[in-house]
Amino acid sequence: MGDFEFALVFYHRGRRLRPDLHKFQLGIHKAEEAIINCIGNPSSVKLESKEELCFVSRQAELQSKKDNQKQQNKPKDQKDQKQTKKQSPKTEQQLLGQLYADKAYLEKLLKDEDLMQSSTRQGAKVKDLVLDGISYLNQRRDFWQQQKPIYAREYERKVLRQGRARDKKQKPSDIARAIAKEMEDIELMLARGSAEQSCRKAERLLKNIQAWSENEVPNKYELIGNLHSCIGNGQLAMGQMEAALHSHKMDLECAREHALPDATSRALDNIGHVYARIGKFQQAINTWEEKIPLAQSSLEKAWLFHEIGRCYLELDNAEVAQDYGEQSLQSADEEGDVEWQLHATVLVAQAQVKLKDYQSAILNFERALEKARLMPSETAQNGIIAALDNVSKSFIAELNKDHKDGTIPSHEDRLFSSDSIKTTAENVEEEEKGNQDEKP
Repeated sequence: MGDFEFALVFYHRGRRLRPDLHKFQLGIHKAEEAIINCIGNPSSVKLESKEELCFVSRQAELQSKKDNQKQQNKPKDQKDQKQTKKQSPKTEQQLLGQLYADKAYLEKLLKDEDLMQSSTRQGAKVKDLVLDGISYLNQRRDFWQQQKPIYAREYERKVLRQGRARDKKQKPSDIARAIAKEMEDIELMLARGSAEQSCRKAERLLKNIQAWSENEVPNKYELIGNLHSCIGNGQLAMGQMEAALHSHKMDLECAREHALPDATSRALDNIGHVYARIGKFQQAINTWEEKIPLAQSSLEKAWLFHEIGRCYLELDNAEVAQDYGEQSLQSADEEGDVEWQLHATVLVAQAQVKLKDYQSAILNFERALEKARLMPSETAQNGIIAALDNVSKSFIAELNKDHKDGTIPSHEDRLFSSDSIKTTAENVEEEEKGNQDEKP
């Protein structure tokens, strides 16, 4: 009804009776806001009593009665038209919103004289119905003008626009934290075996980062490359080799374009890994050899030399494989990493077997067995013992062949002959058995 003062009175009474209800406090706040919007802040109004107020009050009352009589004597349509003139179309449109089109339609109907003279089936005049509709819309307009004037609406829209602009333009620190959380989730999904979900999440994040500016994300291109790498790793886990190779090449292209050495090293490593998985060992060797100058630590060099040597061994180039195995062992010794010392020693021994240097291979397998006991790794120990057995048999067979051919074995060969000592594998087995007998 627009009686905000009375509404305020009853809201106060309701709050005194039921202070636990929040609705009364909310009503007080809304009513006070509507009153202030209509008349302004009371603190800005100053009353001065210079003359007799009774006379002024009576005069105002008489004038008010006269105005009311004039207003009642005026036709309804003239009254509505006068109220309409007080508001500009733009202001009315802002106040009425979607209802403004309805009011414009009703006002257009008023101009149709033939329609206004007609009546409905129930006997009501069309003109009266149209005027009632316009009158109702004018009342709503005046009510909304009181409750929330145009200046208040414009201020709210301005505040809303500023809030949206602040939300849209997040701080770089907030964006960085959000990206770090997303990257952590992507890597965690991949580690748990959810490669498909990890890929989808990484692809969504990649699109978002590509849309942001470098001011919002300072390390934008580093993150783009990292996401290509994550997608490639997920595709590799799903067996999508060609797609994985493409993703890692995208990572390499981004790293080279923006001079990111760490990302370049990572991409070369992953590309070589994919080539090795699909059996393209020469391409893997070329890629990993390109990475060698970028390797920073001895541990990184240890596994890199080992992987290159392993590829050469697959290509039956045992001499180069042995050379890379020795380089891997040297780097592992510098780092003091037992695991890579074991891998490198086994690689050297396997290369020496292919070169038929059985004596050196046996010695290196024995060293590898010692490393396996330090880890300890029962699987590695069993594999090395089996390899030692095979190498020992091959070496004995070669010695027997040389003996039949009349070749005189050297002193070192006689030490390894089957007549002088048991095979190394048998010694290892007896040593293992003795260790078990000593246990309580």
